[in-house]
Amino acid sequence: MDPMTLVIAGGAAAAIILIALGISMSGTGGVTLERLERYAAGSKTAEAGAAGQGGVAELIAKSAALAQLNKVVEKRDFGANLLRDLGAADLKLKPSEYIAIWGGLTVGVPAVMFLIGFVVKALQNPIVLILGLLIGFMAPRFWLGNRKSSRLRAFNKQLPDTVTLIANALRAGSSFLQAIELVVRESRPPISIEFGRVIREVNLGLPFDLALENMVKRVKSEDFELMATAIAIQHQVGGNLAEILDSIAFTIRERIRIKGEIRTLTAQQRLSGYVVGALPFFLAFFIFLAAPTFFDPMFVAPPAILGIPMGLILLLVALLAMGAGFFFIRKIVDIEV
Repeated sequence: MDPMTLVIAGGAAAAIILIALGISMSGTGGVTLERLERYAAGSKTAEAGAAGQGGVAELIAKSAALAQLNKVVEKRDFGANLLRDLGAADLKLKPSEYIAIWGGLTVGVPAVMFLIGFVVKALQNPIVLILGLLIGFMAPRFWLGNRKSSRLRAFNKQLPDTVTLIANALRAGSSFLQAIELVVRESRPPISIEFGRVIREVNLGLPFDLALENMVKRVKSEDFELMATAIAIQHQVGGNLAEILDSIAFTIRERIRIKGEIRTLTAQQRLSGYVVGALPFFLAFFIFLAAPTFFDPMFVAPPAILGIPMGLILLLVALLAMGAGFFFIRKIVDIEV
């Protein structure tokens, strides 16, 4: 049987097994999520009516198979961590929906490349299909990580002003929960969204300390963890919380200032890393345009190891070496504050 056919058949079989596993292992879990969905059902209905959205997204959300898979995933530590990551990235997806997208891209990217390969023959090469499989597998994680990091930067940028706002509200005689509600009303996302979740969890009966701890786990901000720790200690031993928050706001602003100075001083080194990583690709592209047959000795009847052209092996080794160099440069200029 043709190797490419085996690759596609294996991917399709893996997708079918994943769906069947979710249905067969379904249990009675997901109680917490169901309660939260009932709590927010009114707002979801209103949003759906106002937006008039439907189609594929609605079908995915209402899929019985994904609902059963979500109950299974919720019982695992992997599902809890994934749910926390989705919340940190502010993605309105259940873990099962994200896993379905992940599996679909992992199988779909090489499948699409194989179909396009009937026009562009090079895309039906097994090496290219494996590369497409890796791209489909890594793309959702990269997208999720990028969303989390960009949202974390925005959160940290807003945090000093938020801490000052809470301190001023406490001086004005408001309770801490009232100060948090003021932040939700007056601030912009993502600060307002995250503190809004804290208020909703408290309204559902969760202790405030635990709700704040959930926010620390969800956001994963060192600056906010410092604030949450100070608040927890103040609740236990007492003290002037407004003055403590002013000191924390000053500390956070100084850390942001120092990080900005470090980023400015290391700008040349970071740019050097990008140049070192990108220059070989641009040079190879220019040589290919200037002399299309220049690389033929590497791939046309070259020496082979286990049927793989020696030129392709050397190319992979070079890519690994360039990736390692770029990684070390990034580590050198990544200075902790």
